[in-house]
Amino acid sequence: MSAPARTGSKTNLADREDTARRLLKSSVTTSYDPSIDIDWDAPLVEGKYGIVPERVSLYGTPLWDGLTEEQRITLSVHEFCSVARIGLWFEMILMQMLLRYAYDRDPRRAHIQYALVEIADECRHSMMFAKATERYGVPDYAPRRLTHEQGRLMKTIGTGPAMFAGTLYVEEILDQLQREGMRDERVQPLSRMINKIHVTEEARHVRYAREELQRIMPRTNRAERAWARYLTARIAFVVARNLVHPEVYRSVGIDPAVGRKAALANPHHHEMLRWSSRKLVPFLREQGIVGGPTETLWKRAHLI
Repeated sequence: MSAPARTGSKTNLADREDTARRLLKSSVTTSYDPSIDIDWDAPLVEGKYGIVPERVSLYGTPLWDGLTEEQRITLSVHEFCSVARIGLWFEMILMQMLLRYAYDRDPRRAHIQYALVEIADECRHSMMFAKATERYGVPDYAPRRLTHEQGRLMKTIGTGPAMFAGTLYVEEILDQLQREGMRDERVQPLSRMINKIHVTEEARHVRYAREELQRIMPRTNRAERAWARYLTARIAFVVARNLVHPEVYRSVGIDPAVGRKAALANPHHHEMLRWSSRKLVPFLREQGIVGGPTETLWKRAHLI
């Protein structure tokens, strides 16, 4: 019985290395440098939204109906920057988790070299999101103190299945929103180019994380699976609740508390969240990451 197990392990490692080599090759041939590939000095186009208007958190509410077209555009730009900021926050967490992952492993392996490439990608993405906020001239919608401290904890304890499952959630929810936004001509060209860059490079990160999660889960015991379910559910809940910072509503004269309450109660916004995670949740359920008591957190976040 022991010999087949060793053979299977070698086969899995070869598969992992083959995937990593393909991802490394793709990273060489199809990557961007936002500092060069985005014209940050180009004038913004008047009348263009920051995100697809139907994805704005207040869309479909009386508050939205009461806004002028100019105010709707303004709010969409602020929400674009809020989503980018939560993406930046999580990418900084991910970079630290990936560094810790690579620190304990053989750097000669292609899958560890790809982890280092992904860190470099995420560093550029973080810079891109920061420059976008600067270019749009909006405030820094940094996560609130509690969320910030939760991130500090996650980057310290997030390992194994939770690291890859949590990463998949954040990357896939952004991917769905950005794929839609990069094709919509109502959206500001700056937003569309940022979306295009992020979608292109994150597709490799998603492939890497999905395959790593699939390899890890069969080797986990019951306690490890329960811990992974809890951490992933917490990540999903926190990120979903913090995609839109309450202060964005102030940009159009709406009290932040009033705007947030309306968004959290908005059925259209709930549907958007479910839509954004529709492809990921079945995969995570297959892997045993979604299920059990922590599924309540996914439901409270309107992700299922």
